[in-house]
Amino acid sequence: MERRRFVRSAGFAGVLAAGVAPALVHAQVNVRWRLASSFPKSLDTLTGATELFAAKISDMSGGRFQIAVHGGGELMPPGEVVDGVQKGAVEVAHTAPYYFVGKDETFALGCAIPFGLNARQTNAWMYEGNGLKLMREFYRGYNIVNFPGGNTGAQMGGWYRKELKSLADMKGLKMRIAGLAGRVMERLGVVTQSIPGSELYAALEKGTVDAAEWVGPYDDQKLGLAKVAPYYAYPSWWEGGPECDFLINSKAWDALPKEYQAMVETAACLAHTDMLAKYDARNPKALKELVGSGVHLFRFPRDAMDAAFKESQALFSEISARNPRWKKIYEDLAAFRRDQNLWFRVAEAGFDDFMQSRRDL
Repeated sequence: MERRRFVRSAGFAGVLAAGVAPALVHAQVNVRWRLASSFPKSLDTLTGATELFAAKISDMSGGRFQIAVHGGGELMPPGEVVDGVQKGAVEVAHTAPYYFVGKDETFALGCAIPFGLNARQTNAWMYEGNGLKLMREFYRGYNIVNFPGGNTGAQMGGWYRKELKSLADMKGLKMRIAGLAGRVMERLGVVTQSIPGSELYAALEKGTVDAAEWVGPYDDQKLGLAKVAPYYAYPSWWEGGPECDFLINSKAWDALPKEYQAMVETAACLAHTDMLAKYDARNPKALKELVGSGVHLFRFPRDAMDAAFKESQALFSEISARNPRWKKIYEDLAAFRRDQNLWFRVAEAGFDDFMQSRRDL
């Protein structure tokens, strides 16, 4: 009774000065969430982002806010996590949004599109441009609040049974590739298939496909694809800087205390930064080991790149003509990309070109 009278009379400033506030904070109810990932736990760099996200929220909340992390397929199929969050079956998912272009091509704009943005440009568009604002408007229709949750950086262009030397070599090629990149490939004469990462080795070994793309050296090395398709292409023109996202059910988000919302935002930002750092640190060693084991690197033929660029722009125009949600966001992204490429062409590319040409470093 005396304590209640003290709190009422002292006011908030007095409570803080008296050291009562920590007790009030500790009195908050516990929160328990479940997170469904689209990625298997064996891919530690991708799922590591979710583990870090959950661990930091637990640390910041003194253990009162716990998130149980489930790998791809544990709670629901990897391709159903958007439905799971939308319906409230889970509070949060971690995924690459371009997996869901079958629902709406606009999902890809929050992740990666052919000849889109690199990782740094994506960050700039999301945090300082209109990217995050526009994608949140889109996700509102799915009862979702989105947060950037990692980036792989520019990916590799896949594994092939034989080297591609020109656009003509792509005609009739059977390739595991999905999403908008798959639609572009089909316009180039490629026969595309969507196959889970766990089945890629067997598909290549049996000849079900002639080529398959995944991520980059660190992850690809674990799949052992070099044993059945020793030609490794670069760059992935369809994934210059793909962003993963944490997708949170809007009702679950709105129910969180403000300080817990701040923890989620902070932990997501840390996980987002950490993933790219890990890939940049681990890919060089993995690439050297792959080449040392006999992998043949080759660059995508220029005529194939030019044709893919042309078909990508045609595809985007077609989508814009029938999908106003895509059109609004794509036009903003495209304008941002023009200015970004002007800048990167000067200082960034100039510095990189010199440094990467040196043989005495």
